[in-house]
Amino acid sequence: MSFIVSFVLAIGLLIMPVLTMPAIAASPSSLAALPGFSKLFAGEAPELGLKDGHLSTCPQSPNCVVSQGADADHAIAPIPYTGSREQARDLLIKVLGVVPRTEIVAQTDDYIRVESASRLMGFVDDAEFYLPEDESVIHVRSAARLGESDLGVNRRRLEQIRFAMQDLGA
Repeated sequence: MSFIVSFVLAIGLLIMPVLTMPAIAASPSSLAALPGFSKLFAGEAPELGLKDGHLSTCPQSPNCVVSQGADADHAIAPIPYTGSREQARDLLIKVLGVVPRTEIVAQTDDYIRVESASRLMGFVDDAEFYLPEDESVIHVRSAARLGESDLGVNRRRLEQIRFAMQDLGA
């Protein structure tokens, strides 16, 4: 019993300084609190983007949601807005700027792509936002790069972005 307690305390003393040190933020993949894990769990960036005015469909895994052409398990509503598309885009960029551990990696007049890293292990999720010219909505897609389940993180992150947009008057 004494050995187990000593072992747990030793591991705790080794990990504690790592968990309490400040994060150095250069990109989402470098934001994981445990050194070395950020690259291990970041995965490779998938090929994403618009294809004929549509975001990519989701794979069969439950770690993805999309507002265009999804089945019931992967569907999420687009984010509606009032005002101009440019105003909505500017507001979206401001909202994305305060989403923890999130970085805009690509943007055009009608498309924004971000990467978000999990706090502890550095798992990276890719989110896309499409602002079609003929609709007053922002179509969304978000998916984990690795693993089968994301425990609903991608859906919750997009819903938080939706609520922030609504609160700020989109």
